[in-house]
Amino acid sequence: MIKVFRIISYFEGISYILLLFIAVPIKYYANDPSLVKLLGMPHGLLFVAYVILSIVNSKKHNWNFIKTVVVLISSIIPFGTFYVDYKYFKTDL
Repeated sequence: MIKVFRIISYFEGISYILLLFIAVPIKYYANDPSLVKLLGMPHGLLFVAYVILSIVNSKKHNWNFIKTVVVLISSIIPFGTFYVDYKYFKTDL
């Protein structure tokens, strides 16, 4: 289950970075919202999957409260999912 979580985490982080640093500036500076529309739904689905898998893994692997909160908050911070993957899961392959 951790492998699936790490994969979802990676794709969620990439989609968030693309959305935040490429699609949104293009939307506002070039008046072209098409990229936001294209990336918005996949990012939303990946975000929901990330949150659900975080909660499932926290129960399954008995994460403490702090680790669970850090993993959940990292999903709303740019590059946060990569930090969590490096800090907590790099040896869990």
